[in-house]
Amino acid sequence: MTNLQEHEAHRLEVLAELDILDTPHEMAFDRITQLCRKIFRVPMSTLTFVDGHRQWFKAAQGMDTRQTDRRPALCNFAIQQAHPLVIPDTHRDPRFAENEFVRGKPFVRFYAGAQVCIRGIGVGTLCIMDTQPRTFGEDELATLIDLAAIATDELLLRSLSMQDALTGASSRREFHAAGKRLTSLARRHGHRLSCAVLDIDHFKAVNDQYGHATGDAVLAAVAEACRSSLRASDVVGRLGGEEFGILLPHTGLGDAMAVLEKARLAIAARRVETPRGPLTVTASFGGAVLSAGQKFEDLLHCADTAMYSAKNAGRNQAIAWVDPSPSISPGKRRVLKAGMITFNAGGSSLDCTVRALSRDAATLEVMSTAGIPDQFKLAIAADSVSRACRVISKADNKVEIAFV
Repeated sequence: MTNLQEHEAHRLEVLAELDILDTPHEMAFDRITQLCRKIFRVPMSTLTFVDGHRQWFKAAQGMDTRQTDRRPALCNFAIQQAHPLVIPDTHRDPRFAENEFVRGKPFVRFYAGAQVCIRGIGVGTLCIMDTQPRTFGEDELATLIDLAAIATDELLLRSLSMQDALTGASSRREFHAAGKRLTSLARRHGHRLSCAVLDIDHFKAVNDQYGHATGDAVLAAVAEACRSSLRASDVVGRLGGEEFGILLPHTGLGDAMAVLEKARLAIAARRVETPRGPLTVTASFGGAVLSAGQKFEDLLHCADTAMYSAKNAGRNQAIAWVDPSPSISPGKRRVLKAGMITFNAGGSSLDCTVRALSRDAATLEVMSTAGIPDQFKLAIAADSVSRACRVISKADNKVEIAFV
């Protein structure tokens, strides 16, 4: 592994510890990008984190997407250097003159990005962009660096938060901590532990048609419907966007699926008042029970996989995970590693992020599954491996693969 690959592997480890990717909008970070637009009088500002295959915006002003491909991203260049990246005019910079984000949307002509660093490692940037060239003085750059430092401090404070402010559910980090605690107790005392993942069906359409205020009301209503269906000892957490997790201690899979069905019906019966009349939504559930030798990450992954099966089967239902070969392959562990998919005899390639990995299988995230063949090679630089794979399933931006 080269020095560059070793640095990237360490950078992704630090990013994974933050547990920030694919989490919902948070006002504390939104305010920072709003301030950037006002202070610097620019049309666009983002708080960006870069994983193995994409740049993902925790907060964004003036952008119509939450993620883009990593390779052409200007923030990808920024995280690879030790000092802020300032480009007064992209058309006059040979590195970026033909960049797809310069020649196409969002037509970036000016860019300034200050690194967001954790323990000296650049995991992302706070950046501002304009469609016109402009100068950027030392005082302005110092202000941007200060704002990036505030974003960094907010990230560190966030790790201490235990509750999602919008829904009252446990925060993603607290849910994972509770899951690990309950997994340890279940192993020690020999009792059952079940886990579920639920995703609100067609939630993007709710936001698009009714607005984000109604979307927030739907999220709060779904969380309340879940709590009303559970015991005080059960745990509900918001994992990201419209996705929630549920922990059911002292509960086997059969009883857990009955609880999930109760929660599913409670959500479907809940009405959210809007200016256009009452709105109802449904949710898809996946459930799993802790098996011998599993870590909490394995259990959560099984529940998540079952949830995607419920989505693919038509939504608004609960499906249980059944391990197809419990004695053959150990559970996948949660990771965050950069990967490279190659096919067409090495003539075609695309970046991916490895999110779960075992000796025999892996879960990959990509910008789009379109065009990915059923068989390809996967290279993971951090592990110095390149292996042939076959696709088990594709859903949204996730690809489940088995090594061959």
